[in-house]
Parts: sequence; C-alpha cells; structure tokens
Amino acid sequence: MAQATLAAYICAMVDPTALQSFLQSHSRIVVLTGAGCSTNSGIPDYRDSDGQWKRTPPVTYQAFMGTEETRRRYWARSMVGWRRFGRAVPNGAHHALARLEAQGRSSLLVTQNVDRLHQAAGASNVIDLHGRLDRVRCMGCGATLSRASFQEELASANPHWRDLDAADAPDGDADLDGVDFTAFTVPACHVCGGILKPDVVFFGETVPREIVSTARDHVDQADAMLVVGTSLMVYSGFRFVRAAAERGIPIAAVNLGRTRADDLLSLKVEAPCDEALAFLLEG
Repeated sequence: MAQATLAAYICAMVDPTALQSFLQSHSRIVVLTGAGCSTNSGIPDYRDSDGQWKRTPPVTYQAFMGTEETRRRYWARSMVGWRRFGRAVPNGAHHALARLEAQGRSSLLVTQNVDRLHQAAGASNVIDLHGRLDRVRCMGCGATLSRASFQEELASANPHWRDLDAADAPDGDADLDGVDFTAFTVPACHVCGGILKPDVVFFGETVPREIVSTARDHVDQADAMLVVGTSLMVYSGFRFVRAAAERGIPIAAVNLGRTRADDLLSLKVEAPCDEALAFLLEG
C-alpha cells in the first residue's frame, strides 16, 4: 500500500467524519454494494471478516442445469427460505444510499445483491449486477414469472413442505441439509416445459455484457467510488473497483473486515453499514 493511501486509510479508521467529508466533496459517485448492506434486513451474508466462506458455497450454474437432483434440492430450500426473504424490508443503509442519490451525489448504484431492497428504499438508478431473486426465468424460451407466483406453484405441488422451517441462509436459501429431496416436485415452464431458474447470475455463470458495459461507462465518468458491505472477493464486482483505481479516482469503503481492494482504498470505515451511513439520513 502506498504511503499516502495508508495515511488516508488510517485517518478514516479513527475519524468518523472522514466518510461524510468524502461524500460531500464528490458529485459523480458510483456506489457498489454487497451482502453486508442487507444483513440488518435479516438476509445472511456469505463470508466472514477475512473474506472466507461461512458455509458451503452456493450452487453453481453448471450443477443446477446438470441434474434434476440439484434442482430439486435448490428449489426445496428456496421454497422454505423465500417465506422470510420475500418479506425483507430496507434498512438504514438502503435508505441512506437512496438519500445520497436524491442529493444528486451518486450517478449509479451497482449492487451485487439480488434482493431489490435498494429499489424498495427509493433508489432508481440501480444496476442489479447479479440479477433479481423476485423473478423466475425459463432457460428454454425465456418466459418470466414472479417468484411470488412460483412460490404458490411450489407449495401447491409440495403440500407437505408448506410448514417445514429451517435457519435462513443467503439469498433466500434455507439450511435443509440431511433432508430427502427425492420426492420434491419442481414445476416446469408453462409455455415450453423448460427448466425454471431464478433470474439471477449463479456462480459459474457470466454477467450479461451489456450490464457490465453500462456500469463501466459510469465508472469512467465518476469522480469517486463508494464500496459498501462487500469483501469484493467475487471478480464481477471487484473489476469496477480496479477500473476506478486505474483511473486514479478516490475509493472509500464501508465494510466489517478486509476487502480484496484494501490496498486500493483512500478511506475505509470498519463499521456496520447502516451506522456508518446514518449521517445521510439526518436533517
């Protein structure tokens, strides 16, 4: 880490007003958020403070598309997990970042989350980098339906699973290890009979090129970047931070624990996201 960057980094750790000054001094900020932004809404995150997996990594695209067994396991866990995930509401961090947009200081918010809570809080200029869990897409014909509607289909096809409960896991999943999934029925697409998949980017899948291009264009026009609640261990988000660093614009981060970009940061605040951003909701 360069000496100047290190000095700024330490300043941010001991001075709670540093982040406020950072945001007030820029007007074209690209915001990048991750799972830590939504944990206070009851949605667990994937990684610990060292950026390591807290649990078994999520299903890959190849595994989901490869076998009916994997799809039964995924949708059974999702059926249980959706009950609470679908009722999640924005917390202070989401509202604070919506206020930053309303103040005219952020040009774009790129989120790695699939919960749509930024939009629910009032943010309008949002890119869902990894898609959205509130929608289901047919991998054959491309037809879509709401996740809420598909939940009703799952419940109707699997009435004995209606009252099953389990601990929450990230992204609408539930911990159902040790359960027999062989009798679980996954409805097919009503249009073509194809495989239905949540409209999200699974591990092993590629973010659509046009989404990456739009986000990169905003980074190229930004005068600063703010990273909130992500370790940046996934390259799909980290690439934008690296692009910002290559342009020489300052980068601030709010995250509990290390990030993949710690050596690129101008400022870092290790605090819960809603607490670190609470000043945006004052007045």
